[in-house]
Amino acid sequence: MIPPDQHLQIGSLLFEGLDQIDLTGPFEVLSRIPNATYRIYGKTADPVRDLRGLRITPDAAIADAPQLDVLHVPGGFGQEALMEDTEVLDWIRAQAGHARIFSVCTGALICGAAGLLMGRRATTHWASFHLLRYFGATPVNERVVVDGDWVFAAGVTAGIDGALRLAANLRGDDVARGIQLYMQYAPEPPFNSGTPETAPAEIMAQARIAVAPMTAQREATAQRVATKLGIIVPTPAE
Repeated sequence: MIPPDQHLQIGSLLFEGLDQIDLTGPFEVLSRIPNATYRIYGKTADPVRDLRGLRITPDAAIADAPQLDVLHVPGGFGQEALMEDTEVLDWIRAQAGHARIFSVCTGALICGAAGLLMGRRATTHWASFHLLRYFGATPVNERVVVDGDWVFAAGVTAGIDGALRLAANLRGDDVARGIQLYMQYAPEPPFNSGTPETAPAEIMAQARIAVAPMTAQREATAQRVATKLGIIVPTPAE
C-alpha cells in the first residue's frame, strides 16, 4: 500500500481497435482512486475507435505523458499493430522502470512484446493464453494474477476485478471496497458460460472457430517477437 498522502499519476494506453471494456471497466475503478490523477494516452492525441466502432479520445499523446506510477495496458484485436511498434514499446519499457503495470486481456501480449514478461506469472484472454510462453512468462489460469507490483487480468470483464485488486494494493482494501460499492459491482450473470471450463462444449467450439484467424495471426507475431527477444519457447510438454 502506498501512503495516502502520496499523489499518484495513473495512465491508460489507448489504441485503435482495442476492446473498450478493457479500458472503460478499469477506468470506473482507477478514476476513483483517492489522491490520484488519471489520464488516457494515445500514440497521438487523435480519437480512435474500439473494435466495435466506439469513438474514444485520449487526453494526450504518449510523448506528453509524465512518469506514471501506474500504467494500464488494455487489449483487443488492435493489440496486433502495437506488437512491433517501436515507439509504443519503448514508451512502455520506459514507464515500467518506475510504474506498476496493470494489463488486461491481450494487453499482456503488448507487455510481452516489450520484453517485460520474462520470468513473470501472468494471464490473458483464454484464446491467447497459450501465447504467454512466447514471452518468457509463466501462464497462470486465473482471473487475476498478481506478480509483485504487477497485476494481470484475464479477458475483458476481468479488468474490473483486476482494477479493484490494484486499488486495494495502492490504497488499501477499504478504499477498494468503497469503489466496488459505489459501482454496485456484484455480478450475477444469467448463464455460467464465462470461461472455457464452464461454457457448453458446442458454444466453446463455435467461439474457437470464430477467433481462430486472429489467434493464428497473434501466434505468428508472437513467434517473430520471441525470436527478436532471444526467447527459446518451450513446447507445452516441457
